[in-house]
Amino acid sequence: MKAKDNRLFFIDAMRAWAILMMLQGHFIDGLLDPVFRDLNNPVYSVWLYFRGITAPVFFTVSGFIFTYLLIRAPQSGMDNPRVGKGIRRGLQLLAIGYLLRLNLGGLFKGEIYSSFYLVDVLHCIGLSILGLIGTYVLTAKKKKYVFPLVLVSITVVLFLFERVYNDWSFAFLPEFLANYFSKANGSVFTIIPWFGYATMGAFISVLFTRFKNYRNLYPAAISIALTVGYVLIYQSSNFFEVLYNWTGLNFLNLILTNNYLFIRLGNVLVVFAVFMMLRRFMMNKTVLRIGASTLSIYVIHFVILYGSFTGLGLYRFFNLSLSPEVVVPGALVFMVACTFLSLRYNKYEAHLKSQIAWGVSFVKTQLIELKVASIPIFKELIMRFRLFLRRVFRIVRS
Repeated sequence: MKAKDNRLFFIDAMRAWAILMMLQGHFIDGLLDPVFRDLNNPVYSVWLYFRGITAPVFFTVSGFIFTYLLIRAPQSGMDNPRVGKGIRRGLQLLAIGYLLRLNLGGLFKGEIYSSFYLVDVLHCIGLSILGLIGTYVLTAKKKKYVFPLVLVSITVVLFLFERVYNDWSFAFLPEFLANYFSKANGSVFTIIPWFGYATMGAFISVLFTRFKNYRNLYPAAISIALTVGYVLIYQSSNFFEVLYNWTGLNFLNLILTNNYLFIRLGNVLVVFAVFMMLRRFMMNKTVLRIGASTLSIYVIHFVILYGSFTGLGLYRFFNLSLSPEVVVPGALVFMVACTFLSLRYNKYEAHLKSQIAWGVSFVKTQLIELKVASIPIFKELIMRFRLFLRRVFRIVRS
């Protein structure tokens, strides 16, 4: 890979595809009338299958991008400037995740609704970034193979034992912490097993970095991704069945009841292969801008669809009530609207931030001036109050 190719455009395109898939997926899933959810309908079943790919792709790509930037820095360990940036980014995503679940009506009543503590995509991605940083820092002084080995081991362990810990309630933890590990209270995502996709993305990024100057990087990467993807999708269940018959380990038998994690990982690798094959067509500026605007798109879609802060979202008024004739074009309009608003926001983001910073600075200056100007007044009032008290005490004593 040449120097000019250091930016992996196909990754930005994958992220753009994933966020657009998420928009239409959330819109249709939230508003389509259940009477039309027929698994025997090939159109609906295909849509449902691809919708299931969206989150694994998004988590994997997020882990890839963050780790790719992290390990490219010449410094290592805590000296790496990306570590500090990553910690701030992870905490920012956690904060935004909670803010999007605030309800102003509840706040005015002095209440915080239980939905505020539920965990969603942003929480898990933010915590995944912090987890990747922790893994990187702990292995920074080890041999080079330790970091990728730990990453892939985390993925394998989380995926192998998902059917075991999936039934745990984590009741020994406070509810807001238990929500990161259990869906019992209504969390949409949990850090386990989804952190496994982020660590796999990080592992793939390490491979890309290590072999970036390899002449046949893309042909080799495409071939490996397609081969491993095929094995995971079509052969992993057979493999676990053989392994269970050989060892008798119960957790392997549990995997056979729902082997979705490894199959979805295979789907992710196939998507990687497709986007790598089409990488020369992935340099459209709009596509790359969408890929770089996933956070603002997510926030805007959450406000419009789910009614963050006010509760007045589309979900409240049209929940599970629309027909396909309405919901399909509606999803297209929703995708375009959220993307357009995000790109417009990003265009003026620097200006808006500068105006907000100016406003904060102005208010701070005014408060300082008010403080300086009020000090003599307060001193005068205190002195007069003391004189008044002395007179009162003199009268009382008399």
